Amino acid sequence: MILAAGLGSRLRPLSELLAKPAMPVRGIPVLAHTLTLLARHGVTEVVINLHHLPDTVRDAVERHRPAGLEVSYSEESELLGTGGGIKHVADFLRESDPSVILAGDMLLDIDLGAAVAAHRERGDRCSLLVNEDDPRAAAFGTLGFDDEGCLRRIGTRLDLTGETRRGLFLGVRIVAARCLTDWPERSEFEDLSDWLAPLLAGAGHDIRVGSVPPLNLVWEPVGTPEEYLAVNFDPPILSYRNEISGEPEARALPGQPVLLGRGASIDAGAVLERVVVWPDERVPGSLHARDGVFAGGRFIRCTPVTNASGIR
Repeated sequence: MILAAGLGSRLRPLSELLAKPAMPVRGIPVLAHTLTLLARHGVTEVVINLHHLPDTVRDAVERHRPAGLEVSYSEESELLGTGGGIKHVADFLRESDPSVILAGDMLLDIDLGAAVAAHRERGDRCSLLVNEDDPRAAAFGTLGFDDEGCLRRIGTRLDLTGETRRGLFLGVRIVAARCLTDWPERSEFEDLSDWLAPLLAGAGHDIRVGSVPPLNLVWEPVGTPEEYLAVNFDPPILSYRNEISGEPEARALPGQPVLLGRGASIDAGAVLERVVVWPDERVPGSLHARDGVFAGGRFIRCTPVTNASGIR
């Protein structure tokens, strides 16, 4: 499952034009990277939950879905939260043991097969993947666990003591079929706070953390304007980059820090630096701009936003 229903509040006004998973990184939607990663590791069926600007997500899938990957959708007329979204497709997820659930607003490169194998070997009910060596952990919040990998703390929401290690949560959950039960009664809830935390407090020793070696990991969030600009102009090296289906929809202008989307144009006289021009836009010659995106007929500066999306 790819979690893709969120409003993308911190990416406004860009997220008023495209859902976060549909936003182009070097001309390729964020979601296309995730689908390619899953297909590379043998996933054949994916469900994506939708709420905000759902047609932009569908369009990204249509243009870049890997061959042999079946994609279905879970429509949410009202936002259900991460936990409610998972509960809504629990019957689908139970068909695989385990299933993989991951966020749709990041660029990720990981040995997913190794992580699933470790989950099975440990007999986990749920495994949450972390990086113990990421310097961004303080900004995003952490999961705490003991020497056996048992989850002991979820940000500041739950602390059962006994923590000896901690790591940055990568937004990836590996879930055994037997875990997909004991839901809160309400329809809207979060998975970590409202579903897994009560299971953990009830002696959930098989809810563990899988620590991913940093050398085998790329994790870049695309949740703020600053993060979005960074992944476009300093993109991570992804092992599956050449496997992504569909043609790139942007090109870097020679000698200029500008990414020009398909069908976009720049009138003579415009001066741009570190600007992403979205498809089919026309940049007027009067524009002098840097550090932002030209979309929806206007320039949107990508100023830093306080990160509030981590585990608190």
